Amino acid sequence: MIRVLPVFILLLLAPVAASAQDAACPACSAPGGYVPAELLDRTLPLRKGVGNSHEAITTASKEAQAYYDQGLNYLESYVWIEAARSFHQVLRLDPSCAMASLGLSYVCSGIEDKEGAKQYLEKAKALAAGASERERARLNIREKQLAAIDDLKDTARFMAYKKAIDDALAKRMDDPELWLLRGNAEEATASGRGQRGGAASVAYYRQVLALVPNHASAHHYLVHSCENIGQIDEALEHGAVYARLSPAIPHAAHMWGHDLRRVGKLDAAIAEFKKADKLERDYYAAEKIDPSFDWHHAHNLDLLASCYQHKGQMKLTEATLRESEKLDVLSGYRAFAQRELPNFLLQRGRYDEALAAAQALSQSRFVQGRCVGHALAGQALLALGRKQDAATELAAARHELESVPVIFDGINPPRAAVEPWVDALYGEMLLRDGKNEEAQNVLKGVIQALRSTPGPDAWSQGLFRLESMARSAMDVGDWEFAEYVAAQMIDHDAAYGGSHLALALVARERGELELARQEAASARKYWLDADRDMKELAQLHDMHVVAASDGRESQ
Repeated sequence: MIRVLPVFILLLLAPVAASAQDAACPACSAPGGYVPAELLDRTLPLRKGVGNSHEAITTASKEAQAYYDQGLNYLESYVWIEAARSFHQVLRLDPSCAMASLGLSYVCSGIEDKEGAKQYLEKAKALAAGASERERARLNIREKQLAAIDDLKDTARFMAYKKAIDDALAKRMDDPELWLLRGNAEEATASGRGQRGGAASVAYYRQVLALVPNHASAHHYLVHSCENIGQIDEALEHGAVYARLSPAIPHAAHMWGHDLRRVGKLDAAIAEFKKADKLERDYYAAEKIDPSFDWHHAHNLDLLASCYQHKGQMKLTEATLRESEKLDVLSGYRAFAQRELPNFLLQRGRYDEALAAAQALSQSRFVQGRCVGHALAGQALLALGRKQDAATELAAARHELESVPVIFDGINPPRAAVEPWVDALYGEMLLRDGKNEEAQNVLKGVIQALRSTPGPDAWSQGLFRLESMARSAMDVGDWEFAEYVAAQMIDHDAAYGGSHLALALVARERGELELARQEAASARKYWLDADRDMKELAQLHDMHVVAASDGRESQ
């Protein structure tokens, strides 16, 4: 049951959460964006199944209105290229439409072109004489937002942005688009766009549903916000509705997959990620578009790979990660996500390959990639017994970390998201040097940071990183810390076979054979579809807890 809060409660709620992406649009010939201008300006047809947002604009053309609504729905699902194409089509049909230029300003923020965002706002303002009073208020809101993005540390600018939305809402309490913007503004910076909301954002999006019960974009933003505050059951509910209302949007299927995975429905999650993947591939083929220009494609592949890894299907995991790795890296967000392949290779004990992948990442043109690349290279070197070389990589990672901004105006990872990967290397070096108490203090902080980082990729990578820590603790004989990490893994995801294997190994070491048997049986249950040659299955067999061939418990 989705509950709606009264408006007066909404206005009392305080800000929560983190940032979202804001940046560029090369259609404006500005230098910051990563999508070629030609793609953003192509003509396109009207399409079905992309959502149901509607905002009446000043235009005499019904077709222009239809294309504007299409652009709005693509915009609110982060489909930047198609949003831009739709808004450009509005301007072909009605060159005087200020709202279409405003839409293009938001698109520019999605593809990392700050100057483009400003240029399109200026174009919209030049058309303001023919716009309605409501539309001029929207231009004012955007102007305040871009000013706040220019200086993220200036709280006065951030508050001025929020006030501009509140002032507009005071005149139009029935405007769902204003309520959506107000929910976005409850994120940690003015660049919020629905991905990093918290409890306060939830309240505003629920108000949209009070006005328009089947508003696809409100359901979309609620999935993100509910995930961020740990309300996974509600996120799952909104995800199902978003997917139903926007069947042609890959991100809608993908978002439902987020939370199917979180509640242990791995096969259903895989089906949704594969559905999103097929929608994307069909689109790229039909429109002759390089998938590297779509930020979402690699992200969807990474989460699909994490599902395969969760099920113990390591061959599919690696094939999917390597496909993702082949795509061009066009943002700091994407560069940081490339940690998944070397991290996977580390977990599989393929240290030379992990080192090569991490060293390649350390040469990234994005600081987040360089930093985590050095950290993971250090992990591989440590596993290879090359402690001095690992220390050199730690120093390089710390040096790069100093250049990672503390606050970002987009979804590019800030320093707090990158730092745990550097600290993990330091903590493991201490652990291997026998400085257990100091190592535990560092690594417990890492665990807390990894588990609290928002986002679906952070959730899965946090789990697998914890698994590596547990193994390291076991390797050096620190079974007390191994037990602590195993308990953290169970709390993070009790539907993962690796969580139960870690507990089983700890229990066996402590002589608690019945508990070891129970946990090993649980691990086997979650790995029924695992690759038969997966090394963890061999561990279960060697423990004499389950039969090697059919999974029946030994007597």
